[in-house]
Amino acid sequence: MSEEQTKTEAQSNNKSHAVMNRSLGLELARVTENAALDSAKWLGRGNKNAADQAAVTGMRMMFDTVNIDGVVVIGEGEKDEAPMLYIGEQIGKGGEHAASVDIAVDPLDGTTSTAKGRANAISVIAVAPRGCLYATRNYYMEKIAVGPKAKGVINIEKPLEENLVAVAKALDKDIEDLTVTVLERDRHKHIIEQCRDLGCRIKMFSDGDVAAAIATCFDDSGVDVLTGIGGCPEGVLAAAALKCLGGEIQGRLFARTPDEIKRAHTDSHYFDVLTTDDLAKGDDIMFVATGVSDGDLLKGVRFMGNNKATTETVVMRSKSGTVRFIRAIHNMNKKPEYGRVIE
Repeated sequence: MSEEQTKTEAQSNNKSHAVMNRSLGLELARVTENAALDSAKWLGRGNKNAADQAAVTGMRMMFDTVNIDGVVVIGEGEKDEAPMLYIGEQIGKGGEHAASVDIAVDPLDGTTSTAKGRANAISVIAVAPRGCLYATRNYYMEKIAVGPKAKGVINIEKPLEENLVAVAKALDKDIEDLTVTVLERDRHKHIIEQCRDLGCRIKMFSDGDVAAAIATCFDDSGVDVLTGIGGCPEGVLAAAALKCLGGEIQGRLFARTPDEIKRAHTDSHYFDVLTTDDLAKGDDIMFVATGVSDGDLLKGVRFMGNNKATTETVVMRSKSGTVRFIRAIHNMNKKPEYGRVIE
């Protein structure tokens, strides 16, 4: 190996090792806080596009302060459709000692919930070493997710009834005490019917399935299983969180658009099962989320007097298994970007 190759490899190793920096979690928390503060101003105002754009702008601006060499692998779409946080965009301060990472973002998971003033809207980021987050432009994914106590007993290729019975047994619950959370969509009518026939409890949610998947890992959430068809980006983000929490998610791509359907007919691996490790590889994953509206996991943004606001953020790291909840008080008078008037 030449001296130049050795130097390049050493630099690459140094960048990968930089992901381990504990301070990165706090830097990322500032990013999701910024997005949440901006989008929360649109809570209940009926304009989901404005809420989403506010989150995107707020998140992108703060990424410029983070010491990473990042590439967006899950984001807002292609460059010609999304001017910021698009797939393939290089973000972060970069530099010789910056960590080389994949980034998955959902500046506002729960745009409709925010527009209608409903629960469980969050701003989310997942970060992993380069090449470790599943990159896809597919829109939908069939999923099943559980917490640590039921890890290893699910199989998305088996009938739903078998999975629910297995989870109930793993949790030492009667099937009638099992709570299944499902996105409220017409495509899930058959899932709801099966759950009711089994006698399971059902908790439907209207928008944003990242928080719903995470809820399976917390006993006090009252949620045991997430199942149904939701977004692919949300599946990757949920996998990053479940990797940190010790839970499990399995998914399969779901063909919806003409291009996806064509690819499904020509790609023999299109419907392969995607495990937690397929979606979020390795043991050095970071997941950060800030509440926009109140939810099962996080409290939403509170705007107080004297131009101050509070946020609640969760920061997770798979390497250490640490889960931190951060409650922050923000003085907007010292943040000029918040001085603008919303049109």
